[in-house]
Amino acid sequence: MAAYFYRLGRFAFRRRRWVLLVWVLLLGLSGTAAATLSGPTDNAFSIPGTEAQRAIDMLDERFPQAAGGGATARVVFAAPEGRRLTEPSARAAVGQAVAALRAGPQVAAVQDPYQAGAVSASGAVAFAQVTYRVGATDLSEEARAALERAPDPARAAGIRVEMGGDATEAEGGQHLMEVIGVLAAAVVLVVTFGSLVAAGLPLLTALLGIGIGVTAITAATGFTDLSSSTPTLAIMLGLAVAIDYALFIVSRYRQELESGGDPEEAAGRAVGTAGTAVMFAGLTVVIGLAGLTVVGIPILTEMGLAAAATVVVAVLIALTLLPALLGFAGPRVLGRRGRARRSANPDAAGGSRAAARGPMGIRWARQVTRRPIPFLLAAGAVLITLAVPVTDLRLGLPDDSISAPDTTQRQAYDLLAEGFGPGFNGPLTLVVDAARSDDPRAAARHVGDVVSRTPGVAAARPAAFNQAGDTALITVMPRSGPSEQATTDLVERLRGQAPAIRAATGASIAVTGLTALNIDMSATLADALVPYLAVVVGLALVLLLLVFRSVLIPLKATAGFLLSVAATFGAVVAVFQWGWAGALFGVEQTGPIISALPIFLIGLVFGLAMDYQVFLVTRMREAYVHGADPKEAVVTGFADGARVVTAAAIIMAAVFSGFLLAPDPLVKSIGFALAAATLFDAFVVRMTIVPALMTLMGRTAWWLPRWLDRLLPGIDIEGDSLAPAPAAPPGPREPEAAAQGAGTRGGAQ
Repeated sequence: MAAYFYRLGRFAFRRRRWVLLVWVLLLGLSGTAAATLSGPTDNAFSIPGTEAQRAIDMLDERFPQAAGGGATARVVFAAPEGRRLTEPSARAAVGQAVAALRAGPQVAAVQDPYQAGAVSASGAVAFAQVTYRVGATDLSEEARAALERAPDPARAAGIRVEMGGDATEAEGGQHLMEVIGVLAAAVVLVVTFGSLVAAGLPLLTALLGIGIGVTAITAATGFTDLSSSTPTLAIMLGLAVAIDYALFIVSRYRQELESGGDPEEAAGRAVGTAGTAVMFAGLTVVIGLAGLTVVGIPILTEMGLAAAATVVVAVLIALTLLPALLGFAGPRVLGRRGRARRSANPDAAGGSRAAARGPMGIRWARQVTRRPIPFLLAAGAVLITLAVPVTDLRLGLPDDSISAPDTTQRQAYDLLAEGFGPGFNGPLTLVVDAARSDDPRAAARHVGDVVSRTPGVAAARPAAFNQAGDTALITVMPRSGPSEQATTDLVERLRGQAPAIRAATGASIAVTGLTALNIDMSATLADALVPYLAVVVGLALVLLLLVFRSVLIPLKATAGFLLSVAATFGAVVAVFQWGWAGALFGVEQTGPIISALPIFLIGLVFGLAMDYQVFLVTRMREAYVHGADPKEAVVTGFADGARVVTAAAIIMAAVFSGFLLAPDPLVKSIGFALAAATLFDAFVVRMTIVPALMTLMGRTAWWLPRWLDRLLPGIDIEGDSLAPAPAAPPGPREPEAAAQGAGTRGGAQ
């Protein structure tokens, strides 16, 4: 395989103009497709196979006006102290506000609080429910402005007005996140390479890959339903891995140039060795993302496949466009000092290169290999300590209760809880299918009586029938809040009454609504976790077995991944649930962790962890298979790969940290979790635990049964099939630098 990628790298280097033209054309085609073929996004949330989703599907068919799907806003009115909203003057002011709400653009319906019984018993709080014909992302600026202006008559009368719902959510922030990530990556690349040209190439290829990926996703909306949040993960992950993959190849190219190699030969060797590692690293990320299809939740499947496609584009660009751009850049990727050293004494460039990388990586590797057990215990203790908060993990879906205390969304939530009880922020919708009942209305009344007497129910509104009279809706208000365990117990209790109701009336019932969807989603994710882990980890273990031709190294890599995930979950709980250092990360309100995050995080962290495993351990394997002692192979491989992995981890963490600015709690928590997981895995697991364990295992680390060795195809990630590189005569060097250079030359053979 190394030989194939070697030829690919040389071909792209020689035919650089054609390769560049092809990628520019692909960007133009995808951009044109996005502009001409794209359709509207669909933010409808569904969990196929669950009771809540089956009820929603039935409503779409029989009761479409109640099925929802459009944006909603809940406008909450609070009377001044000592007054009531039932007073004539207050009632008139609220009525004017309701009339203005109904006159707004894209409005489908507005419930008058006085007619809908949405005035609290004390008369202090009331609310009007606004439903729009389009989803929140498709609301026009005029509609949003009209929503904000409509309550002005009530405000003028001294009535406090707060608003919640998805129609009030802020837009934007994504472009700022991208800019912050790119700027942070640029700084790290310039410091790492000391060359603007070398730093610019990974950024250029990453932006091109993101452009193609996002425009292709946009074009796909014309053929399939995609959520407006689908491109977010593609941008977040695609930007990070594209820069990292290019960084790895450019670093190897510079090493080959500094060793005195011809530029075209250096490009071929860089793609043949580092490019092979990039391909397998990309495959592990794709496996983790594509594996989300087994979960059975469409929005996770969409986001996973879109991000996986963007990673594939990043890998293809790194293997083809990057060597072409290296051909345009030539020796300028070395910077002035590197070119001066190469021109003054090409034969001694290898020694200069080894020294230029700095001895810090070597010193750290030698410290760890001299005392592996203390370092192993210390690193393990750090990760286990960080993982302790995960024992208090609580899952839920985001709502206005986790908005910042000073936002109108949070204040509207609190006013409703004070005026009506906490359950009014998470009502349940009970669907009565009375098509097989002899008397549908009598059946609905019976259901209403049973529900009203159910423990945990604060109120149940009278049934509302569809036009055919065979389906009814009963809105149930729990006594507990939407994220409390008592509400989950109530949903299970109501569903448990279905057989008795069917026997008594012939009608079937189903519980749905956002709160019920949340409960069903949590159950679905819990059921899918084991199959998901089996698919993702199983495929990745096979892949790593092929790459490293070792039984123990893939198992060690998986164990390190589990430690990283546990520590990351612990950090997420500490920050987002407990509020530790929340202000530092822009978390103004704590609450349950979003239920989709754990399974999402497992897939993403697994892919990223395997990235660093492949990048670092392949260099160790190169040194080992070319004759180095196992302990010295760890030091040599670590010295060659540590600087690149360090820079890659810092870049990834910086890119992910930019998404802490997102208003969406899911995106914010994913950004924090990925940044934390990247740092934990790169600096604690891969740079401390891995060299310590590799030292302790010695030659056993590379053990592979002979029968399995015969069955496995040859991958040649070390570049053994490449022609030997011209050897430079050894110059006067420090012993550690000589060992480092020997490992690099071995890897290039």
